Amino acid sequence: MKVSGFTFVRNAIKYDYPVVESIKSILPLCDEVIVAVGKSEDDTLSLIQNIDSPKIKIIQTLWDDSLRKGGRVLAIETDKALAAVSPQSDWCLYIQADEVIHEKYHASILQSMELYKNEVVVEGLLFKYLHFYGSYDYTGSSRKWYKNEIRILRNKIPLHSYRDAQGFRKDDNSKLHVKPIDAYVYHYGWVKSPEAQQAKQQSFHKMWHSEKWMDNNIPKVAEFDYSQIDSLALFAGTHPLVMQERIKARNWTFNFDPTQKKWGLKMRILMWIENTTGWRMGEYKNYKKI
Repeated sequence: MKVSGFTFVRNAIKYDYPVVESIKSILPLCDEVIVAVGKSEDDTLSLIQNIDSPKIKIIQTLWDDSLRKGGRVLAIETDKALAAVSPQSDWCLYIQADEVIHEKYHASILQSMELYKNEVVVEGLLFKYLHFYGSYDYTGSSRKWYKNEIRILRNKIPLHSYRDAQGFRKDDNSKLHVKPIDAYVYHYGWVKSPEAQQAKQQSFHKMWHSEKWMDNNIPKVAEFDYSQIDSLALFAGTHPLVMQERIKARNWTFNFDPTQKKWGLKMRILMWIENTTGWRMGEYKNYKKI
């Protein structure tokens, strides 16, 4: 079995993306990792080049910042990386620059890829998600956070990154048939210093919105206000080994009362249903479980 990893990144240093940790977290699972490095305002290219692994293959790209509608540029960059994977690979493992795979899931992921390698009806593997917020001590615990997404794709299927690169669709725009697996993606996109998070917000939303929308919706402040979140849970587990140095270097403090729920009546009812039954009413699913 051969596995190709793929990802994309730009301005990783400027916006404090844990992309090195992200790539290192999938290296043991992959025979190669394609990294599409966009032309950056910092030294992101050298950052990736300095990862000590012969598995890494870098392609340099130029982002089209005019593709604002729906974050389309992110999907285009994802597709560039996907197009560069080896045609000999059985599976393609996608990881975003703020996502990390805990090493405790490596065995389960490998077993799942082996299990379904010859079942061509299985077009992808579905991961569960933990979304960290504010610090490494809290995870999102409301409906605003997506619960699952495809992160392993069968190679050679005509497909493309969908919308803003969160998921994938086949080229006829149909959903992929997937199997859920016993593994989580740790999403750290909402864990940065308040200064870095605010800078990211001011840049990131430009991929979706006009300057007028930005002026009306993104505060022109120096620090992001993490306290406005509706609900968080205290994280009691361990973080991936590749994240340990980054966690030790954290230079800000964020505290939140997990018993606090900033929900209206409708949200309270929906969350009660979900917490009681496990069913998320009205959940968007960009895949078909089989």
